[in-house]
Amino acid sequence: MAKTIGIGIQDFEKIITRNVFYIDKTLFIKKWWESMDDVTLITRPRRFGKTLTMSMVEHFFSVEYAGSKLFENTNIWKDCACRTLQGTYPVISLSFADIKEVSYEQARKKICESIIDIYNKYAFLAGDDTLGEKEKTYYNALSSDSDDAAITISLRRMSEYLYRRYRKKAIILLDEYDTPMQEAYVNGYCEKLAAFTRSLFNATFKGNPYLERAIMTGITRVSRESIFSDLNNLEIITTTSDKYEDCFGFTEEEVFSALDEYCLSDKKEEVKDWYDGFIFGHKADIYNPWSIINFLDKQQFSPYWANTSSNSLAGKLIREGTKQVKDSFQQLLDGGSIWTEIDEQIVYNQLNLDESAIWSLLLASGYLRVKNRRTEKTAYSGWRQVYELEITNYETKIMFRNMVKGWFASSASNYNDFIKRLLADDLKAMNAYMNRITKTTFSYFDSGNRPSEESEPERFYHGFVLGLMVTLEDRYIITSNRESGFGRYDVLMEPRNAQDAGIIMEFKVQDPEDEKTLADTVKAALQQIEDKEYTSVLEARGIPQSRIRKYGFAFRGKTVLIGSPLYSL
Repeated sequence: MAKTIGIGIQDFEKIITRNVFYIDKTLFIKKWWESMDDVTLITRPRRFGKTLTMSMVEHFFSVEYAGSKLFENTNIWKDCACRTLQGTYPVISLSFADIKEVSYEQARKKICESIIDIYNKYAFLAGDDTLGEKEKTYYNALSSDSDDAAITISLRRMSEYLYRRYRKKAIILLDEYDTPMQEAYVNGYCEKLAAFTRSLFNATFKGNPYLERAIMTGITRVSRESIFSDLNNLEIITTTSDKYEDCFGFTEEEVFSALDEYCLSDKKEEVKDWYDGFIFGHKADIYNPWSIINFLDKQQFSPYWANTSSNSLAGKLIREGTKQVKDSFQQLLDGGSIWTEIDEQIVYNQLNLDESAIWSLLLASGYLRVKNRRTEKTAYSGWRQVYELEITNYETKIMFRNMVKGWFASSASNYNDFIKRLLADDLKAMNAYMNRITKTTFSYFDSGNRPSEESEPERFYHGFVLGLMVTLEDRYIITSNRESGFGRYDVLMEPRNAQDAGIIMEFKVQDPEDEKTLADTVKAALQQIEDKEYTSVLEARGIPQSRIRKYGFAFRGKTVLIGSPLYSL
């Protein structure tokens, strides 16, 4: 009989004692221990078993669980040498997963509280002869209000205290180390937090004579310059590394075996389309474990993984990204791929300046996957490695579509009404609704570096086009900035149904020197459609001129005027 599915259990002891569905990943312990690495940083997308793995490691090594029977029926217990390690080391285990604060002060306080929890857990150390009187004073006085000097040295001191008690150096486990940095970027306090965590990490992991080994997990590899400036003892395992490639996530063999066990063998191909697509190192066909477990439980397809997070950072980067970022994103949503360099060291304060950093982050987060890679020669810098990226799977594509729709949430009714009026060729209503949309969402697409009224509306326009794509994808094939005739059109909407009209939109920002009014700008946009013969693509696909609509969009700040050859301005 198939085991009960337990949803959201990240504690190894609960998994084993409740005897719920579990795919055995305990051999990670053997691989990690035998690697002899001092400090290991492992990056994997969210919900890929990082927290459960850290719980598993803690239960295996910690002196608190000496003599535990949790591993008796697991793969690691078949190794006699590994058995002797069980329950033999003091372990310091903490998590930054819940540190998602809107200010530096709040984030620092919460990091401090997680350290204070460790001190409270081992409070007995201050009650016997393990510590001297001055050390006991430090121990008891440590709080979230302590200064940086006291806090940043605290984990190093705790490992020393544990060494005195157990005569063994400590294993330190830090789960989701980069969550505070992601929130710091979104909320604008990156540099302050980086300085604080740099001091904490250097004291804890660099030159700590009471550290046996350590594991850190996260989604991204934060750059060495940001928080690891002095850590030269770091073994970094990213999604492109071969090491531990099958230890996180489910392999196809594991997934298909589970589907057989739960009488879902006929769903294998659909499951593959929805939840496969992750690649770690050279190991392809890694499945999202969160979605697989939920599918086994509910036996229906849904974007389970995509719905477990706000995806705020991914949304911010694309929404506020340049025209090129949005064009590339549109290409991905269309089912295509992009070629780019990848830098797996994420520098958060460079994300709004470096397009490749955005795609690197989305790759690390699991939203994109590597389809291909090549080395190419460049004119100035010699050789470079470039990667072909595509959206990971159908579930991730749904997430991106919903994210784009969410961009217009503040003006959803106006946006939907605009779409209806566009399809009905109601120019007066289109103008009214479009101006309402720009007034509520224009600033939302800005990077914040310049006032919205003065900046060209490129960010808004390309976000708007992406909104059209996801809203009308069942009815139209929508492309933008493509070659046609003698130039480039802005938006072309090719109907899937031969009875619908084809639509071309040209967007122009008013040039006060050449165009006295927005009406002049509209006329210039419409004239460009004619001069460049933008209708040629639609005509080549069998759509007559009589069923092709042309619109000129003129922008001046947040004010928009839309015109058409059939309507006088």
